[in-house]
Amino acid sequence: MVKKVAIFHEGKSRKSADEELLNLLIKDLQLDIERVKFFGMKSKSNFFKIDDTNYKELQHDIELENISKILFVLDADYEKNDRLYGGYSNTQREIEKIIKNLKLEDSADYFIMCDPKTKCGYLESFILASIPAKEKRCIEEFLDCSSFKSKENDKAILNQIYKIAYPTAPFGFSHENFDNLKEKLHNLFAKSDDKIKKEK
Repeated sequence: MVKKVAIFHEGKSRKSADEELLNLLIKDLQLDIERVKFFGMKSKSNFFKIDDTNYKELQHDIELENISKILFVLDADYEKNDRLYGGYSNTQREIEKIIKNLKLEDSADYFIMCDPKTKCGYLESFILASIPAKEKRCIEEFLDCSSFKSKENDKAILNQIYKIAYPTAPFGFSHENFDNLKEKLHNLFAKSDDKIKKEK
């Protein structure tokens, strides 16, 4: 039997922008989407709760030898909004801690969504940093002159504007910003006895 792999992401299963992007990228890489078991963690803070029900389900799957590797995908967010879990460094520290506490060091890896240059933000920041400068400028100028509230932090608004503006090519998977995530997904599907490289 081919072992499945687990991907933990923010939001609800089958209803989040994170899972949508990961689904599309996995298919673009021609990897077997049927091998993936998605776990929607809802809020980011749930990633750092060792007694979360998703982790109990994962441990059961591992005991039954149904799951061989795990990838955690979560947002960096901003340290100014959350001193404990916000920001790239805090997120990295806390997810490495939970991987260790769950005893998954040999089978788990992580990817932190953010603007690769600033190391801040979330999925939408990552996507925005991956589109051509002209398109990015259009979205930013529209947001600047709009009357939307919480423009800097409202992920849903940014995500919807992007989808409406560019419906035929929602994600630029050929952009170099996706290279690290692609590598991690390839590693996830590699032989179960291979060790996954940790994010630098």
